[in-house]
Amino acid sequence: MLINFLKTGNTIINKSEEDIIEYVLNINSYKAKLEIEVETNKNKNKYVVKQSLENGNVSKQEVLEPSNIAGVITEYDGTNLKIINNTLNLTTTFENYSYMVENKLWLNSFIEDYKKSNNSKATTKENEIILEVKKDEENKYSIYRKLYIDKNTRKAY
Repeated sequence: MLINFLKTGNTIINKSEEDIIEYVLNINSYKAKLEIEVETNKNKNKYVVKQSLENGNVSKQEVLEPSNIAGVITEYDGTNLKIINNTLNLTTTFENYSYMVENKLWLNSFIEDYKKSNNSKATTKENEIILEVKKDEENKYSIYRKLYIDKNTRKAY
């Protein structure tokens, strides 16, 4: 996930590491382009997704690649989940949908987990800030979640 935290005007470029962490943990709107690789024991797939969150309420994700699913949009307003397939001109709405928050690909989901957990920490290395959270989950593949922020470019990955 690449998210650029450079701001215009009152810039974050010259802020301390603590200020950058505080800024990230209080984000309620963002736009990001994600490059996702899913590797199984049989193959490896790459997806490119555009993601946004507006005012902490409306989450939107659009698949850009691969071409066979490009244009599929997922929108969640806190209550209803809407799946839009522009290629097939189809829309499906799931009312009172509450499971979107558990999506591991969303920055706001990470931030919520980080804030709620007693097992979260921020560390710094040479050129990066690392926000890490350990969740008490039964699924051993999603216990640890990390967000890396490049100190120089202020991009998250």
